[in-house]
Amino acid sequence: MSLKVVFSASSLLNILNADADLSRRCIPYEMQGLSFREFLLFYKQLDLPVCTLEEVLTSPGNICSEVNKVCRPLPLFKEYLQYGYYPFYLKNQIDYYTSIEQVVNFIVETELPQLCGIDVGNVRKIKALLGILASSVPFEVDISKLATTIGIHRNTVIEYLNSLEKAKLLHLLYADLLSVKKMQKPDKIYLDNPNLLYALASHPVKIGTARETFAVNQLSYDHEIEYGKKTGDFKVNGKYTLEVGGEGKTYDQIADVPDSYILADGIETPYRCKLPIWVVGFLY
Repeated sequence: MSLKVVFSASSLLNILNADADLSRRCIPYEMQGLSFREFLLFYKQLDLPVCTLEEVLTSPGNICSEVNKVCRPLPLFKEYLQYGYYPFYLKNQIDYYTSIEQVVNFIVETELPQLCGIDVGNVRKIKALLGILASSVPFEVDISKLATTIGIHRNTVIEYLNSLEKAKLLHLLYADLLSVKKMQKPDKIYLDNPNLLYALASHPVKIGTARETFAVNQLSYDHEIEYGKKTGDFKVNGKYTLEVGGEGKTYDQIADVPDSYILADGIETPYRCKLPIWVVGFLY
């Protein structure tokens, strides 16, 4: 009889480099939060297949048809943006957001100082930083202004941003992944997932922010995603250009761009190159 052992730890804690070297004795797996597909499976008992990015972009009609046969995706997608990413939404909304805040506090107050060498005296400033980002994202980065606002040196702010990304609290986007250097400032900053937005923001969350945060989160799981700058919101795998918006989003910004698509909220079926944004929630 064989024995299988499963253990977990924070994303900041590199178990495989610990004193007891386990790198040759176990298979590491990075656990992402629930995708929209997994949310439908675990919370709504709707079992739908995983799709590749190419299937999502080139054959979205087939995916949407299967989903629309078993549910109305739009109200469920709205629920997912607010409560569906973490696997502990079993009680009520208040408890869910309280649990998220407790996790964030533990990361910032305990793990960052212990595992990343962050000055304990700056913990409150890091929380202030998260509050600013939660209320402002998608945050077009002005590192110097951000550093002045929270009272931390510019280079230190970049170090903290990188640590917060490792902790899965932020996602940093760069316009060119090939030229990214260790101390280069990101071009855009997102919270890691839309549930964090609703838990941490001090003002009502703008739906446009939640949409973009969702797209970055789901696409980055197994694909390279870059900030699109002048052409679209994002570029994926160096090939596909994606623009995120509402039901009325036009093709103007990406009209002459090859392999370009609109991820639109508020629709249940695709039209030409305009796809329901929730279909990217079926990538894992």
